[in-house]
Amino acid sequence: MINTARRNSEEQPDAPPPHADDYIAPAPRVSVQAFCETMETAAAVRSAGEDRRLGKANLTVQMGGMAAAVESYSTIPTPNVIILETDGSSDILAGLDQLATVCDAGTRVVVIGSENDVAPYRELVRRGVNDYVVGPVDTLDVVRSICSLFSASEAVAVGRMIAIVGAKGGVGASTVAHNVAWAIARDLALDSVVIDLDLAFGTASLDYNQDPVQGIANAVFSPDRLDTTTVERLLAKCSDRLSLLASPASLERVYDLGAEAFDSIFDTLRMTTPCIILDVPHQWSGWTKRVLVGADDILVVAEPDLANLRNTKNMLTMLTASRPNDRPPLYCLNQIRMPKRPEIDARGFTKTIESPPIAAIPFDSRLFGTAANNGQMIAEIAARHRTTETFLQIGQRLTGRGETRKSRTSLLSPIMNKLLGRR
Repeated sequence: MINTARRNSEEQPDAPPPHADDYIAPAPRVSVQAFCETMETAAAVRSAGEDRRLGKANLTVQMGGMAAAVESYSTIPTPNVIILETDGSSDILAGLDQLATVCDAGTRVVVIGSENDVAPYRELVRRGVNDYVVGPVDTLDVVRSICSLFSASEAVAVGRMIAIVGAKGGVGASTVAHNVAWAIARDLALDSVVIDLDLAFGTASLDYNQDPVQGIANAVFSPDRLDTTTVERLLAKCSDRLSLLASPASLERVYDLGAEAFDSIFDTLRMTTPCIILDVPHQWSGWTKRVLVGADDILVVAEPDLANLRNTKNMLTMLTASRPNDRPPLYCLNQIRMPKRPEIDARGFTKTIESPPIAAIPFDSRLFGTAANNGQMIAEIAARHRTTETFLQIGQRLTGRGETRKSRTSLLSPIMNKLLGRR
């Protein structure tokens, strides 16, 4: 227990609601063992073990507190993380001294204390405690405490992963994903990477007018060779802040991928990229479910018809149940007000899904067709169009950033704009 201890504050604030917007970085592959005094804490720890952010952690729970931990580790090696609950009835400092005699170097310790504990926090730090939480704790308290051990302020920032998927094929989810990523990179000034996960039919390289020689297939089929340098070589540069990990869009091979096919790619990019946008194809398999459940934020794109309404409802229900401690997934309507087509309006979607869409994008075949054929984003061919602002608003909602980057203007700007418009 020789790690540098951390503490957010002397007194812990009230726990946020289950769907709070605070970001908790996922934990790496670590072993965690908890020794609890109360059944309530044990239940909270077990529930935390089912959270997606601890999906790679191997978490076990035992009863008995400090005494049970000392007895257990006298014969077996200690894990990466030990969680200890104290009830205030015994000397916590003496217990930590005993634990130190059987604890391996490098093990991190989290103490869940009680109001009866009288030991100063400074003494806990001197004995190697990495985090101290005053009970009672809930699921998010445990998740946050474990994950924060591996995402301290001095460590490399962990990127936020946003998954965008269609409720049905052909609803324009890829177009939405690519334009939202463009807005996040350009207007919100976030270094971003778009990953085209449709290996057979992906369109990201066409939409961004790129023709990369290498792409995501090189990473998927050589996961043991992946590192930051390798991934950087596979990225195609779309703008100063936006890069693309393109799909091969080739039918030379069949892409029967395992559930963990993209894990190493995501883990590598998280270490260097603040924002990762996943263009998820409309299919249901082990890896697509894992990608969606593991994302930090999710956007489902739907057209205003009955099949999309049903699929959106099913997807949001499943994803909400699978991610109980995260923000609920969001959805938007695309290609609305198409001429001569009967539609279910936003009010109908809201009534069935019990939440409104975050955006409704009008059908405009000329605008979107021109952008697609030119390999451009909507913002490049119609910077002042209402749809351009809609994509920016979606990006703000998904990233939690409300302020856009404003360019400097001079007193002559209105005159220059008029002159340029006439030309």
